[in-house]
Amino acid sequence: MRIAVLSERDSAEPRVAAVPETVKKFKALGADVVVQSGAGTKAGIPDGEFEAAGATVAGSAEEAAREADLVLKVRRPAAEELSIFKRGATVVAIMDPYGNEQALKGLADAGIDAFAMELMPRITRAQVMDVLSSQANLAGYRAVVDGAAEYGRAMPMMMTAAGTVPAARVFVMGVGVAGLQAIATARRLGAVVTATDVRPATKEQVESLGAKFVAVEDEEFKQAETSGGYAKEMSAEYQKKQAELVKGHIAKQDIVITTALIPGRPAPKLVSEEMVASMKPGSVLVDLAVERGGNVAGAKPGEIVTTPNGAKIVGHLNVAGRLAATASSLYARNLYAFIETLVDKESKALAIKWDDELVKATNLTRDGSVVHASFQPKTEGAASEAGAVGLAKAEPGKSPATGAA
Repeated sequence: MRIAVLSERDSAEPRVAAVPETVKKFKALGADVVVQSGAGTKAGIPDGEFEAAGATVAGSAEEAAREADLVLKVRRPAAEELSIFKRGATVVAIMDPYGNEQALKGLADAGIDAFAMELMPRITRAQVMDVLSSQANLAGYRAVVDGAAEYGRAMPMMMTAAGTVPAARVFVMGVGVAGLQAIATARRLGAVVTATDVRPATKEQVESLGAKFVAVEDEEFKQAETSGGYAKEMSAEYQKKQAELVKGHIAKQDIVITTALIPGRPAPKLVSEEMVASMKPGSVLVDLAVERGGNVAGAKPGEIVTTPNGAKIVGHLNVAGRLAATASSLYARNLYAFIETLVDKESKALAIKWDDELVKATNLTRDGSVVHASFQPKTEGAASEAGAVGLAKAEPGKSPATGAA
């Protein structure tokens, strides 16, 4: 079994799909691991560390992927990469399938068996494989760090001989994995933290971290969660009531962090232009959903926008990737945990069990066709079952997935 670890074609993607720790584990499974030269450079991993772990370093993607049975990447392979893979190769990455039907068709036409890590079902068995959670956790942490960096004041309350410095007020909108980590990080930095989410189960989680929960708690609120643990899209009436509540609250905040994403849909608008205009000069909004259209009116992907009233809207892309070394380490462990289930321990070869629930949930293409029920072409009579599982990012996320969840 030959495993190829390739560099990312996107210059804005610093993460890598394997680290020396997982290379050693793949070697223990009986695999030959080939890493493209420079694949780990942006994540702080030189070629020599991969070689010390037992990998072979190849000078090019073509050399690394030649005859590879399994190809590991962070992001979906670009169209121009597909020609370097052998037909029947298995490719595992964050595939960002929603709205990218042509890219999926390209994978199928190339004879690739493609697996999307962000579609991993949120069940106990798959927790260690959950890339959305591992990357969103880091994005939530980094969002607070980025917000604090742009905020021109101290975060904690400080009592000094020159007087008292008040604590910053931080408001987190969307209490998934990213939101919970943002709350915890802001609390550690000494901020006064409030948070909101449409899912009733999050209230207890918010309060357990020492933050105050802010939401319209009516009957619709009590039913606002899917069986997969994601937020449902709320009615226009509820959104109006929630917006009125948030409107008065947000004007008093110093830092606002938004993390709300709905599987397969554009990010919901949570912060209107009016709300942004109500904020104080020097206040900061960090939009973790900017890659999916953004939660904040006026947010621009990859930019920090200063509004007429002196507030800043931070729209960094690939926020988990801003912690490339840590993000790569966690993502690589997620990949290994999944791939280990695809390998026959005796023959030391790929032996994918196509009826396994993890395989069925994540497999996009096989034998020249798009096979995932949610992404089959409608012309073939397989209309999309909206919101089946997963979250295309972000993150990052998101990235997808790569960003928030």
